Amino acid sequence: MNFIVALSGMLPALFLMWYVERHDAKRPEPRSLLRKTALFGGLSTIPCIIIQVLIDNSHGAPQTAQGALFTAYIVAGVTEETAKALCLYFAVWRHPAFDERFDGIVYGTRAGLGFALVENVGYLLGAHSMAGFIGTFIMRAVLAVPGHAIWGGFMGHYAAKKRFDRTGPGLLGGLAIAIFLHGTYDAALFLQGKVAWAPLLLPVPLIIIIGGYRRLRKHAMWAIAKDDLQHAVPAAVPRLPLGMGFVLR
Repeated sequence: MNFIVALSGMLPALFLMWYVERHDAKRPEPRSLLRKTALFGGLSTIPCIIIQVLIDNSHGAPQTAQGALFTAYIVAGVTEETAKALCLYFAVWRHPAFDERFDGIVYGTRAGLGFALVENVGYLLGAHSMAGFIGTFIMRAVLAVPGHAIWGGFMGHYAAKKRFDRTGPGLLGGLAIAIFLHGTYDAALFLQGKVAWAPLLLPVPLIIIIGGYRRLRKHAMWAIAKDDLQHAVPAAVPRLPLGMGFVLR
């Protein structure tokens, strides 16, 4: 497929980046840091490809159900979600701009979408016909690209919740959840043709995307409400007359 045409695969990820950012309009993140996170996410596809090729060369294409599960959960789930978690950690974890709960979702989804943007263009470059290109574009725009954003968003949410509220599973727990969801998504597809009952799993990817979006949306609403309350509290504290500051010591 023509490279210029394949670049249209960037559009779903760019749209979802805008969609997430518009919910952070009250206290937006630095543009440079958002770009950095997306860049880290995109570049993380390189070590993932290398690792996945090495594993495929040593194990071969999955011909059995066990091989399909290994590819889904380990080759894809562990490598790709770990790469996003590392992006989140090295790009923004120590940055002073990461100062709110909702920031975890903003940066987590941004890392996931940076990854998805590059991966999507790569898949579209491999299309052998316009019909195949259109089919791949639609399916990935509806499922795979939002999936990468959702799984990254879960990691970011639980990392931020642990950081600011000292509750929840934290970044590692969020990573485990992301690996499970990503692996289950892929397993439902990779098992096709491997077991007789595999067609029953075809709705699973759609269920994961819809359910994941609804759950992440609830997390986002909770985080925004907590952040708004935290910013409102200082404004609600009455100012003391000069000379009375000792009362608060």
